[in-house]
Amino acid sequence: MRQLLAIILLNLRNLPARAAASIVAAVGIGGVVLVLVGVLSMSEGFRSVLQYSGRDDVAVVLRGGSNGLSLQQTRVISDAPGVRRTASGALTSPELYVVIDIPTVNMGTNANVPLRGVGPNGPALRQGFRIASGRMFRPGSYEVIVGRSAARQFRGLQLGARPRWGTTSWQVVGIFEDSGSVAQGELWTDSIVLQNAYNRGTSFQSLRAQLQSAGALAAFRNALAADPRVNAKVFSERDYYTEQSRIMTSLIDTVGSVIAILMGLGALFAAVNTMYNSVAGRTREIATLRALGFGALPVISSVLVEAMLLGLAGGLCGCAAAWLVFNGMQTSAMNFASFSQISFAFRVTPALMAQGLVYGLLLAFIGGLLPALRAARLPIVSGLRAL
Repeated sequence: MRQLLAIILLNLRNLPARAAASIVAAVGIGGVVLVLVGVLSMSEGFRSVLQYSGRDDVAVVLRGGSNGLSLQQTRVISDAPGVRRTASGALTSPELYVVIDIPTVNMGTNANVPLRGVGPNGPALRQGFRIASGRMFRPGSYEVIVGRSAARQFRGLQLGARPRWGTTSWQVVGIFEDSGSVAQGELWTDSIVLQNAYNRGTSFQSLRAQLQSAGALAAFRNALAADPRVNAKVFSERDYYTEQSRIMTSLIDTVGSVIAILMGLGALFAAVNTMYNSVAGRTREIATLRALGFGALPVISSVLVEAMLLGLAGGLCGCAAAWLVFNGMQTSAMNFASFSQISFAFRVTPALMAQGLVYGLLLAFIGGLLPALRAARLPIVSGLRAL
């Protein structure tokens, strides 16, 4: 251990003499970590905006066939056991949405944005809903309220705007927030008005129901499954959004991993080259230490410690850069479950930074291993001849 400590300290004191090559290796590793954390932060942001939007005590009932939920079926569902009720009736919201084409602010291309029709209880079923500016739409009128994220991402959605979608002219009367949930990337209007505007009759695509508790979901689902009047699928809101996020997050994670591996190979070669140059420049030093009785293990360890320190420095810089560049960045992506855009923010979490740091250290360890073994096998006589 004394030999190991002595040779590591000697290595660190001589590190400034190899500053240029060391910086190149650290920057290479830092770049890989930056890209890896940045790409995965997109996946984390997409996953969180969907999963964190869901609640366990809210049920989402989807149509089981191609005809949607009829008005009669929504009444049957609202009367099912487990649904919370108030003096004004069951806390349910029959809903439908259509996808409209709106140009984006930054990219100049069009995107599919959900225009959702909600019932009177729609806002109450979203825990963080509030009107940030303007007012709520009036039932029975061609008015919409716009989520905060949608207002930032897409053109022509400012308060007071009068966009035309389909054959109908609408008016934006409010901007709403919902604690950063997926709803903030949507546009809302009265469900009956939306049915009339797009000739949907009296059918709905889904129904949201506030349950008496999260434990009431099973009884609610079983009651609907046993009722021949209803052909529907029942999920908790959290499970519904988790399922919707699976395709997109898997795609981003796969692409991010492939990019990280390809860039990691380049950083690995840079680390190997740096450490080989380090060993070559220390041939006489290593031979002298071996002649003085230092073992092979301290020599190997000293080279690996130097490589790991470079990996640590590069990893920390990469994580810091990823947090500064990506964390909170607003964007939108296609939700393949609904074929519409979802607005979300990149999230650089401590877990992602730890993952990037571990990857950087792994690259450094692999990059230093072969040069370390070469240093340990260096013939003492050959090294001393260089004196």
